[in-house]
Amino acid sequence: MASPVAGLSLRCGDCGTLLRSVEEAQEHADLTSHANFSESTEAVLNLICNTCGKPCRSKTESDLHTKRTGHADFTDKTLEAAKPIDLEASKPPAVNSEGNATVAAAVASESGQSDEMIIPEVDKRLLEELELMGFATARATRALHYSGNSSIEAAINWVADHEDDPDVDQMPLVSINSSAETSKKTLTAEEIKIKAEELRERARKKKDEEEKRMEREREKDRIRVGKELLAAKRIEEDNERKRIIELRKAEKEEEKRAREKIRQRLEEDKAERRRKLGLPPEDPVATKPATTSPVEEKSALPIKPVIKLEQMRDCLRSLKQNHKEDDAKVKRAFQTLLTYVGNVARNPNEEKFRKIRLNNATFQDRVGSLHGGVEFLQICGFEKQEGGEFLFLPRDKVDIAVMNSAGSELNSAITNPFFGIL
Repeated sequence: MASPVAGLSLRCGDCGTLLRSVEEAQEHADLTSHANFSESTEAVLNLICNTCGKPCRSKTESDLHTKRTGHADFTDKTLEAAKPIDLEASKPPAVNSEGNATVAAAVASESGQSDEMIIPEVDKRLLEELELMGFATARATRALHYSGNSSIEAAINWVADHEDDPDVDQMPLVSINSSAETSKKTLTAEEIKIKAEELRERARKKKDEEEKRMEREREKDRIRVGKELLAAKRIEEDNERKRIIELRKAEKEEEKRAREKIRQRLEEDKAERRRKLGLPPEDPVATKPATTSPVEEKSALPIKPVIKLEQMRDCLRSLKQNHKEDDAKVKRAFQTLLTYVGNVARNPNEEKFRKIRLNNATFQDRVGSLHGGVEFLQICGFEKQEGGEFLFLPRDKVDIAVMNSAGSELNSAITNPFFGIL
């Protein structure tokens, strides 16, 4: 060293950091590779925080502590902590090729004064670029610090050489003065421009790759959604076909029931006519071959009501077909005709029920304006009189059997949904 007289500190000739002991100088040399040290009579600054007791070795460190914690009250104990450096306890310093004194590596252990160390400052642009490349912040910071904070390539090479180090992912710690000296190393304007362009290009490539990946994901989603929609459409079509089949089956069953109901009513009308004629009930066994029975057996029964029944049915079918676009109006006409027929059947002697004015507004609206309404009444026995102004049913022409048949047909037309389509 420069003088055999013991000083109060050791000064690093490369960065100007003041160190309290040879051990600290050794640690500083291990961390920074600085090798030029000399004794100094200047004591290491010792500012103690009155709030938390943390010692700060420089004004920069105290300012950083205040910024981080808000503690601003410090006590200067530099003179109290200052003491001469014991150079006898360490090995004599070696001399390098340029004749400057150096501190030899005497102890490999780490320093225990962790509260006097800080994270070194590195080039933020290089750090951000390394993070964009996928490196962890701690590893990128360590690589930039120990590679001289010079370039991306140097940092990557350092990571490749020290990838197996146990502390490669730990944030490095250096003294405040050393960090301040290191941060002074900056790139030239041309280097900054080149690095910025490289950073933009890499960011653009990364963005393009991300967009391509997202587009592939969107395409996969579109294909998946398309398949799901197609499958749902097929299921819906299958369900619709099944529904139509079931509906047609139900319609056929309803038609079958309607036909059976009509057949039963015909049988009931036939039995009623036999009863009114004083004939015995028809034998069910004997009725089966009725279609093949001799003509003379059929001729024993009156055929006039049966003929009128068919005429009534045809007339009501025609009325419904001619006005099929208005089911409500057709149903109302059937109900009105049923009222006229029922009144005559229940009160055949009442003339008011056997006489209808054709130009009556209510009659015209409900029956007269519909093709087939007046014709149905004429089949029941009503006749036009007084120049066609009235429909009149003479008392001697009232046929209760015909009235009952007309009522049955009208009731069937009202209640049977398949009437007129069979």
